[in-house]
Formats: sequence, C-alpha cells, structure tokens
Amino acid sequence: MSTPFEKALAAVDAAHSLDPNLTTINGTPVPYELYYAQKCTSYLEKRAFNASEPLRLAIRAQHFRRWEVPRDSYPMTRVGYHAWRTFLKKRQASLAAAICIEAGMSAADAERVAALIRKEDLKADEETQVLEDVACLVFLDDQFAAFEREHDEDKIVGILRKTWGKMSEAGRELALGMEMEGRPRELIEKALGG
Repeated sequence: MSTPFEKALAAVDAAHSLDPNLTTINGTPVPYELYYAQKCTSYLEKRAFNASEPLRLAIRAQHFRRWEVPRDSYPMTRVGYHAWRTFLKKRQASLAAAICIEAGMSAADAERVAALIRKEDLKADEETQVLEDVACLVFLDDQFAAFEREHDEDKIVGILRKTWGKMSEAGRELALGMEMEGRPRELIEKALGG
C-alpha cells in the first residue's frame, strides 16, 4: 500500500515522463524534466538527507510541467525573464499542491509544498534555502557548461556571483567540491575572486 507521499511522488514523476524534450543519459534518451528532478533529488540527499516529505516533493516538482510554458512565450528581456519565472513558480506550486491533495496528503502539507516551490521566505526558512541551494547546485553541475558557451564572460561572471549569493554556506561547500575543469572552473574562480 502506497503512502500519500509515495503516490504524489509517482504522479509528479509520471508528469515529468511526458516532457517531449529529451536528454541522453548513458546512451538512453530520458525526458529532460524527469532527469532534472532526479538530479535535484540526488543533490537534496547530499544537502539535507533527512529532508521532510514536503521538501522532498517540492524539490522533485520545482520544474513541474515547465516545458508547457517555454521561455520564448515571454519577451526575451530581463523583465520578460523575471515575469516568466514568477509565473512558473506560481503555476508549478499550484499544480504540485493539487497532486498532493489528490494523493491524500493533508492540506497543510500540500500548501507547504506549494510555499516551498514559490520559494517563500528565502533566507529565513531553512527548507526554502535548501531548495534554492539544490537549484543552484544543479545549475552549476548540469547546466553551467552549456550556459557559459552561449553568453559573454561579463554576463556569466555576474550570474555566477548572483548564484553564489543565493546559496547558504552548506550549499557553497557542496559547490566547491564539484568536479569542474577548464573554462567553467576559470569563470567560477573569477566570479568568486573578483
């Protein structure tokens, strides 16, 4: 018999499996959002292995059905980017909360999942900070190398500094322990040293 948490997690992963965007892992195509969610969970285990069920679900669902609202559906400006991110957080929180309720979780736990996805009380709420750390760690580990090839150095250094500023000391320690070579490592050292 599955618990409400297990049912909610399975429903989140089932939705992630519908992502038409694929990435190749060990020669096998995998829906990108499923891969991303699993990567987030692996960093959560390093950052807070004893995480609560609401935090574990929020980590898994923070990009819930994101492919349905592509970045280019908003103006390709800084303001457009922030509007897109704000909309996504609210949408993803609402969809995840509905899944929690459907799975039999309490309304309080469902709302907690939603609040975490919306990143409420960042810096003041330890669990919200853990979620932010995990998002930053996955960016650095999985997305940064491709990102740095698409943007000029000043922009990248600025983004790295902002990313670093969002992280807790525990998150930063994990980031510094990542294996990173070549240009990405140089840029990180420049961002942190300058």
